[in-house]
Amino acid sequence: MVKLYYISVLHKNDNNRVINLKSASELSSFGFFQRNSVLEFMKFTAKVCVERSDKATRSSIKQQEYLCHVYVRSDGLSGVIISDHEYPHRVAHTLCSRVLDEFAETVPSHSWPTTLDNSAPFTALEPYLTKYQNPKEADAMTKIQEDLDETKIILHNT
Repeated sequence: MVKLYYISVLHKNDNNRVINLKSASELSSFGFFQRNSVLEFMKFTAKVCVERSDKATRSSIKQQEYLCHVYVRSDGLSGVIISDHEYPHRVAHTLCSRVLDEFAETVPSHSWPTTLDNSAPFTALEPYLTKYQNPKEADAMTKIQEDLDETKIILHNT
């Protein structure tokens, strides 16, 4: 099953210090008593992935049974999406770019370095997390590709 677990917006300064500006998670597939430790693991992993990534890079990193999609912009604004291995890479990186662009428009850049942990005034992460649970519905390119594949099958059968 395709699953998106965690989205985080972080800021990486010139001293390689990383601040979690805002994050959202969907951990209903985990047991009630596991959720807190899983969330802490995802926060820690996101922070480490951004610390170890250079500015102006994108990468997908395998961590245990999860895949961390990381995008660090040249201005230090960073996004991390944690999903299962079945989630499409292109959709995850498109979502990451979209979230970071919207965050940069909403929250002024001068406030990023001084924002307290997870307290940025940005409310769009939860709706994105919900919408992108099904990548075929959320991403137009994936939907077109699926329709094209169905059309090919129908044409081969006739």
